[in-house]
Amino acid sequence: MKNLPIGIQSFSSLIEGDFVYLDKTDMIFTLANKKACYFLSRPRRFGKSLTLSTLHAYFDGRKDLFVGTKMENLETKWEKYPVLHFDFNNAKYDSIENFRNTLDTKLEDYEILYGLTAKQEFSTRFEKIIDAAANQTGKKVVVLVDEYDKPLLNNILNDNQKDKIRTEMKAFYGVLKTCDENIKMAFITGVTKFSKVSLFSDVNNLTDISSSLAFSTICGATEKNIHDNLDDYVQAMAEYNGISKEECYKELKRWYEGYHFHPNAEDTYNPFGLMRALDEKEFREYWFESGTPTFLVDLIKKRGMKLSDLDNVKRTSSQLAKIDNFNDDPVPMLFQSGYLTIKSYDPILKRYTLTMPNKEIGEAFPKFILNFNFPKTDGGDFDITNFIEDVLLGNIDGFMKRLSALLADSSYEIVGEAEKYFQNVFYLIFKLLGFYSEVERNTSDGRMDAIVKTPQYIYVFEFKLDKPAQEALDQINSKDYPLPFTVDGRKLFKVGVSFSSETRKVAEWVKE
Repeated sequence: MKNLPIGIQSFSSLIEGDFVYLDKTDMIFTLANKKACYFLSRPRRFGKSLTLSTLHAYFDGRKDLFVGTKMENLETKWEKYPVLHFDFNNAKYDSIENFRNTLDTKLEDYEILYGLTAKQEFSTRFEKIIDAAANQTGKKVVVLVDEYDKPLLNNILNDNQKDKIRTEMKAFYGVLKTCDENIKMAFITGVTKFSKVSLFSDVNNLTDISSSLAFSTICGATEKNIHDNLDDYVQAMAEYNGISKEECYKELKRWYEGYHFHPNAEDTYNPFGLMRALDEKEFREYWFESGTPTFLVDLIKKRGMKLSDLDNVKRTSSQLAKIDNFNDDPVPMLFQSGYLTIKSYDPILKRYTLTMPNKEIGEAFPKFILNFNFPKTDGGDFDITNFIEDVLLGNIDGFMKRLSALLADSSYEIVGEAEKYFQNVFYLIFKLLGFYSEVERNTSDGRMDAIVKTPQYIYVFEFKLDKPAQEALDQINSKDYPLPFTVDGRKLFKVGVSFSSETRKVAEWVKE
């Protein structure tokens, strides 16, 4: 069995190192043989760098690397072109000086190659490098830019720093339009689209293939990719876990599949999580653990959103394409970063329904938000298994005491409406526990604040802020909230909860 390509971003290293390769070279061939400037957005660790490295190898004329791939039967000429490859992924951009130094180093390498001297602005140097490469080789130039937005994402909450870097970028990427006649192809990747960097405004021939059906699986793994290339690894993982191969396929699908970059695209697996799971033979949150940024939680908090707001959230295509209003609406960033994905599309309303893609995100993201707000949830009385046991056993008093202690120990700053905050805490905990939960369920006579269902129990919660808990319980009874569950057969608890805005914790609760 070949090695699994975990973290391998170089196409030549992957092929020469005898790693498994999920062949995408037919799509590479199609893109490479059109004169265009492409942009591809995909989440981190999704294969963008490998895609650019494959393009680099192709334009280097490395026929030897493509033996046995689809490209071998498609390409006949194997011409070599000058390639300018800029990778912004492996540097830290905590100051404008660091960004300038990184760009300066990359340009200087090519100036040495083509016998140029520096001393001009970055844009002028870039333009001269393109002209020199074309004139000295007699070939048009290929420009590859990996993770162009990394310097901006590193400063997502620092508007001053972000604007300085963006000003530098605007002039630099404007060269792609100026030197169009000397460019055979440009391919830029990133996580998201930022305006005012020339790419998405000044470059006339930019083709964004991020949501293209034809290229929806150019990164990531499909079901066919796994069956064709990884079946033996799935068998090995199944045997290690004492389950059938069919069951293992189903679990891999639940954990790591579910990404859609077009409403009609086939399901795509997160390649990093998939490969790590097959290598470790264990189902875990590998991609999420590899670097989920805390600024996503900051954006959600700043917006005052509840986690339940991200279940079946609806946005138009124009709203998802808004690339500078993350502070107003974090959904586009969550979508582009891989924490939400397309579930369906309404062609009449021209509106997408988004949801969390799979079990990895569905379980890890609530846990991340909870631990971000309540750092002590990993042990002692706050161990999540204690909450689970209370709810499964119908021990509502034990659950509420534990929750009250959790809130009392939190340093979380309530943002927005306090009652919504407490409601969100409940939703987060029950989502994390794995129980079926709803918030603000409509009835014929009002809305229930929260419902939780376990195999033996149904809990109906009503919350009040700075009012008696009995008032909340009376509302449950007066509006007959339990009516839909009278024939369910499970034992039903009605729970009225009072929160204190002053102490930021549970003031009291009553149940029946």
